[in-house]
Amino acid sequence: MLADLPIALNPHEPTSIPTQLTEQIRRLVARGILTPGDPLPSSRSLSTQLGVSRGSVVTAYDQLAGEGYLSTARGSGTTINPDLHLLKPVEIEKKETSRSVPPPLLNLSPGVPDTATLADSAWRAAWREACANPPTNSPEQGLLRLRIEIADHLRQMRGLMVEPEQIIVTAGAREGLSLLLRTMDAPARIGVESPGYPSLRRIPQVLGHETIDVPTDESGLVPRALPHDLNALLVTPSHQYPYGGSLPADRRTALVAWAEANDALLIEDDFDSELRYVGMPLPPLRALAPDRTILLGTFSSVITPQVACGYLIGPTPQARVLATLRGILGQPVGAITQHALASYLASGALRRRTQRLRRLYRHRRSIVQDTLGDLPNTQLRPINGGLHAVLLCDKPQELVVSTLASRGLNVTALSHYWGGTGADNGIVFGFGSHDEDTLRWVLAEISDAVSLG
Repeated sequence: MLADLPIALNPHEPTSIPTQLTEQIRRLVARGILTPGDPLPSSRSLSTQLGVSRGSVVTAYDQLAGEGYLSTARGSGTTINPDLHLLKPVEIEKKETSRSVPPPLLNLSPGVPDTATLADSAWRAAWREACANPPTNSPEQGLLRLRIEIADHLRQMRGLMVEPEQIIVTAGAREGLSLLLRTMDAPARIGVESPGYPSLRRIPQVLGHETIDVPTDESGLVPRALPHDLNALLVTPSHQYPYGGSLPADRRTALVAWAEANDALLIEDDFDSELRYVGMPLPPLRALAPDRTILLGTFSSVITPQVACGYLIGPTPQARVLATLRGILGQPVGAITQHALASYLASGALRRRTQRLRRLYRHRRSIVQDTLGDLPNTQLRPINGGLHAVLLCDKPQELVVSTLASRGLNVTALSHYWGGTGADNGIVFGFGSHDEDTLRWVLAEISDAVSLG
């Protein structure tokens, strides 16, 4: 709490003291001097500081509480509302000068999960045990216990049989891809989906490789469009990004045949494979071509991206090469984190959590479909899985993005996911990380922003 709030009241102004106090506290919030969760002085203390009656302060506090700026709880005093960021920022800006610092944008990034219920007894117990008994070493491939639990997790959740020695613990899909590409002679020619996940498609170029855009349609990558001179292909067969198509069986077979005929490596990003709402998920490509496929996995969507842990699975000879390189570069995932995740997986808590999240996300998906499904001059793409939606629209996407940014929402232009020309016009936004009330407000703002009226 600020020792003294920077407030100056003028008893000679025609505006009443409670109104002056209310306006100045709003201004402090809009400028970021007071932030959500900050405690405020008691009405008695503030009246003494400002030399005004306690009743004036109580009146101002009551007004601000009614507007949602303040939160009061018995025994906890008065604070700036911890959920103030959920208010429409424009409501604050209307009362602030042009020099105001805009409030942070509400995070609608695709793929961000709901973590409100993550820290349950199983999660806390796993971390307490890991911190109380930290591992004495961290093998380059990752803790054996964690690799055993990952293998069991994939068996139960993906129907995939792998051995622990084929698993490399990574700091996520991007780090795993970077490690793999460092074992390939540059410049290799790497096929990437267009549209595709931008964070992954940029990595080969940074490491000195050449990327070749490969077209996709509503079912995912189109095998007949693949060139014959690629060294490797980065593909998301379970949930193509961002449209969400799942590669059908005939295309998977054709893709494996292409890789065999051209001696190419398949790099399978198993993105959002566990969060599927329509039909049964098809097995990973690795099940069809275990000697030619590297699988990238992560716990981001079912736990949180902040845990920064995933895995890479390859044929045993490739895994040995990767383990050697990992020994040189070092293991990026801390041993305590690995130990905690191993305990969490071993308890069965992640499987139970995934089932709960599927039900929760399926409900939020239905809210998105009910709100945006029949919106004029738009087309909501099917949401068969994952934590984001794609809304095609007639209004220019840059205008929609900027309009929503001015209202505190950070949606992404659909063209951001294309490697070249021919991008569709629309927006991409996540729907998994916010509660139902917030989601309904977000969708109302999106509906208004894409309107041609």
